[in-house]
Amino acid sequence: MKHRLTRVWQSLKIKQKIKLFTNIVFVLILLSIFLAVWTVKYSLLDFSAILNGNSIVSDFVQCIEDETGFFEAYVKTGTETAYAELERVISHTEKVVAQLPYDYAKIGEERFAKTWSILNMYQVYCEKRNHVLRKEEKTAEYITDLYEVYDMQGYLQSYAKELMRDTLEDGVSLYAGKVRTIVAIPIVLILFELLFFFCIRKLSELMNSSIVSPVMDLAEASRRIAENDYFFEDISAQSEDELGELVVAFNKMKYATGEYIKVLEERRKALDLYHAEELEKLEIAARLDAMELDLLKSQINPHFLFNTLNVIGGMANLEEAHTTEAMIQSLSFLFRYNLKTPEKKVTLARELKVVKDYMFLQEMRFGSRITYEVDCRTDAEIVMIPSFTFQPLVENAIIHGLAPKEKGGRILIRIRERRGRICIIVADNGIGMDLETLKRLRQELQEDKAGRMNRTSIGLSNIYRRIHMMYEGGAMQIHSKSDVGTIIRIWIDDERG
Repeated sequence: MKHRLTRVWQSLKIKQKIKLFTNIVFVLILLSIFLAVWTVKYSLLDFSAILNGNSIVSDFVQCIEDETGFFEAYVKTGTETAYAELERVISHTEKVVAQLPYDYAKIGEERFAKTWSILNMYQVYCEKRNHVLRKEEKTAEYITDLYEVYDMQGYLQSYAKELMRDTLEDGVSLYAGKVRTIVAIPIVLILFELLFFFCIRKLSELMNSSIVSPVMDLAEASRRIAENDYFFEDISAQSEDELGELVVAFNKMKYATGEYIKVLEERRKALDLYHAEELEKLEIAARLDAMELDLLKSQINPHFLFNTLNVIGGMANLEEAHTTEAMIQSLSFLFRYNLKTPEKKVTLARELKVVKDYMFLQEMRFGSRITYEVDCRTDAEIVMIPSFTFQPLVENAIIHGLAPKEKGGRILIRIRERRGRICIIVADNGIGMDLETLKRLRQELQEDKAGRMNRTSIGLSNIYRRIHMMYEGGAMQIHSKSDVGTIIRIWIDDERG
């Protein structure tokens, strides 16, 4: 059963999964509200009805006793004060009598019969009482009527007490029956809440495995491809939705691009060996630089990937999955920039857009551990800088500086105009380098004659050589201190498009 449900879930599209998840959560919330309302009704409203019935009958007993006392006091004294008190008590008694429970289905046969007798007797009593109160002369007939009123008051008190006794007994019996249920209610509520929590957790796990995890895997794979690593295990996606289709297309493109770059790398090595003694050092460096740029920008049918990314982004927008849409758009821009940028120089604004999209994907991966800030005090729309400058530097800062640091850290990009030159600073407060490592890195950059650098510094080497080749006054400086951070400062000529 579990495997069948999993297969059904994997066959759904993203929009269907989100709709199903929302509906189930909504139904669970409604069930929780229903249970809460039923519990309040059962434990409070029903008991309130019992207490209210007891209170009304008790008030009736007290009212009959009070009316009997005030009636007797008025008969003996005949004062206006006694008559006013009697009228007040009579008015209260009439209100209480009107409130006596008189629903056969709720109070039962015995209480209904006694209540019916009380109501009929009270009506006759009121007529007799009012008849006595209207008489002014105390004749023999008056005395007879007076004692009939006393007898009726006695009967009413007797019936009222019997009704009160029966009401209390019914309330106690009903309360005893409900107590057993009330004791079980907390246990039932806890079991239901655990069941709701289990259902929502399983649905969240399915959403994570079918939507969030593939997107994070794609972001991680993109980072490795940005490091020129194409030969790693394919991303797995068991879902048959749009993300599953994107993962399949991504794996195919990764494999094809990796094979293509492998052939180009072998060709480059053969050309290096063949022309090592015939070409001048500058020409070799220029060709290697062009080859590395071509490798970074090689493309195997990118339109299929871009179209697929746009379709997924559109679906995410329709389904209001805004974070997924933003990640797909950033990933699409990075691929488009890497694969379809032939220029050696681009605007500063375009390079900063690449950094923004790259850092957005990294923030999705690291959360609040890593932040960045751009402080640009020049016209980024017209200032031209070498393409593929910022992203390798920011990537190095994350991989070698901030990622190993438990608390993460911050990256600062600062651009200034100084005396006809552009100063670019990329700084981080990561783990930094000790003095020996810094010296070795500086020496490798200066002695890199054939373009052979270790894996961790190929990006720095590429930028270092291009800056010195493209600008007469170009310079790149690296400063670092262990447990403090690293600063890379670049000087280029101020060229405007």
